[in-house]
Amino acid sequence: MFTSVLMIEKPLSPEDVEFVTTLHGDEPVSFVVLMQPRGDQADLLLRAIDDVALGELRDAAREGDEPEGGQARQPAELALAHSLAELREQGSQAVGQVVEEHPLDRLKEVVAESSADEVIVLTEPHYVEEFFHRDWASRARHKVGVPVLKLFAHSE
Repeated sequence: MFTSVLMIEKPLSPEDVEFVTTLHGDEPVSFVVLMQPRGDQADLLLRAIDDVALGELRDAAREGDEPEGGQARQPAELALAHSLAELREQGSQAVGQVVEEHPLDRLKEVVAESSADEVIVLTEPHYVEEFFHRDWASRARHKVGVPVLKLFAHSE
């Protein structure tokens, strides 16, 4: 069985589930999902700049209303539970956890513990971080020792 570690920052949409579960054709896939809630690591200014770059000015103005830190834990747990259920419904094995601190260190540990074949980073575009190669995928490529695939999450 092929094992993928899937890093996400929001619940998987039906399109995302379809996409990640069919990446390897008919080969059965097991997922270890790492959900990172919004927190101090997701800088408010960078998110607002990304919103402006995407032409989403209203979202940029509402960035301060998003739950952060400890308040983001419960929504992250619900998003993870939803995502795991959706993956399982498509016939994949799926386990996961919410990762609040040092997500890339935990990613490296999970890759080793699960003998993962790949890492999939499924995220919204983060133009500033990507430009400076500070996004999850760019940083993970130097840490985990397996291929890292970066995919953009489908919008709702």
